Amino acid sequence: MFPCQRYIAQPLTRREMLSQAAHGFGAVALSSMLGHQLASASTAPATNSLMPKDTHFPAKAKHIIFLYMDGGPSQVDSFDPKPVLDKYDGRAPHEVIGKVEPTQFANIGKILKSPWKFKQYGECGMPVSDLFPHIASCADDLAVVRSMISPFSEHTFANYFLHTGHGQQGRPSHGAWVSYGLGSECDDLPAFVILNGGLIPPGGMDCFGSGFLPAAFQGSVFTSGEAPVANIRPNEKTRDLQDAKLALMRRLDKQRLDQLGHVDALESAIANYELAARMQTAVPALMDLGRETKETQEAYGLFDEFPNTRTYGRSCLVARRLIERGVRFIELTCPAGNGDRWDQHSSLVDGHTKNARSVDKPVAALVKDLKQRGLLDQTLIVWCGEFGRTPFAQGSDGRDHNPFGFSIWLAGGGIKGGVIHGATDDFGYRAIENKVEVHDLHATMLHLLGVDHTRQTFRFGGRDMRLTDVHGHVVHEILT
Repeated sequence: MFPCQRYIAQPLTRREMLSQAAHGFGAVALSSMLGHQLASASTAPATNSLMPKDTHFPAKAKHIIFLYMDGGPSQVDSFDPKPVLDKYDGRAPHEVIGKVEPTQFANIGKILKSPWKFKQYGECGMPVSDLFPHIASCADDLAVVRSMISPFSEHTFANYFLHTGHGQQGRPSHGAWVSYGLGSECDDLPAFVILNGGLIPPGGMDCFGSGFLPAAFQGSVFTSGEAPVANIRPNEKTRDLQDAKLALMRRLDKQRLDQLGHVDALESAIANYELAARMQTAVPALMDLGRETKETQEAYGLFDEFPNTRTYGRSCLVARRLIERGVRFIELTCPAGNGDRWDQHSSLVDGHTKNARSVDKPVAALVKDLKQRGLLDQTLIVWCGEFGRTPFAQGSDGRDHNPFGFSIWLAGGGIKGGVIHGATDDFGYRAIENKVEVHDLHATMLHLLGVDHTRQTFRFGGRDMRLTDVHGHVVHEILT
């Protein structure tokens, strides 16, 4: 062997050359890379980091709880009373309303009065139907928007639009945009959590995805019950083995990053592994509701004889506990077993009664519990379906989809309580005053979190994308 052969080596990579160069050249490169990372973390949230980020302006809320009423609750049977329906009950819609739009199943029945009575609640005198006696007791904290509209009358597309601001798959959800823009205040739980009561909405997991944003910002689905995440409780017999595997994965991942530099997919995977390990300690404690007082559990309906009240009550109580731990965005889906969600094309009374009984008591308890603990001021609650329902029947005892005017309500951080915004026509069919689009709702949600919806963007496909696209106006009338 020639003496010089021991110096023959494979060609150096750029990174290896920089790390081995003399006269401090490698240090210059290192300082440049570190400076770039620090600048990214402090200015644009376009990294996988879930560290808390600065807002555009002072925020009124730190967290959002999105109570998704899948299927479309009827506005004229809940928060938008229409006495004229009593007068024209049984009449043909075209005789009294005029032109009506084609419905989902083209089965237009007669005008159908509400089976429920409305009463006024709170100092504000807000009318709420008998469907929601517990939520009605929170009237002075609610801002009811009666003039919501949607461009879609079919569940899947309406769900995509409500969750992503777009009617097609593949876009980031509102929860992903929030966690991307603000990061998280919690180290051992995801920033964006879905508490699945049993029903994933039409459109599936795309309603909670991160789309073209880094995967670190997508929603994490927790099922109901004491073990909401698979394999969340480690086997003590294999804990040492698990720790050894994690340590090996960290070394291998670090070695790969040293070779390749910044790689979104790999950094997301590393972050997910580490978060999953921390969750094994945090989640069991989170789900141990036995630490709550009996009075609190009773208030949320955990002892109710109706199973779905217990299911949704558990989700609402866990949502409060997630807020206490700093989770940024929490969405609750409806329990299964109440017929076809809120989608009562027939058997309106039976379906809406069961759905309301599931959510009414737990939601009211959530509002009051957050308020009593001083957390409501920093938590925005949104109660919302993807559309409403027609004031005329489908068949004889149901209501079809109605995206032309429906009701939602908001409460908590930055919301003016005891107010009603917008209006529908005399029949509750079309919004006629202060129409609010889904883009406006998203803009308002971000605004309350201290985010300017026109400035929170992500470069993709050659343009700066945002949740509200080129639309959206903040609904200042309902804000404090």
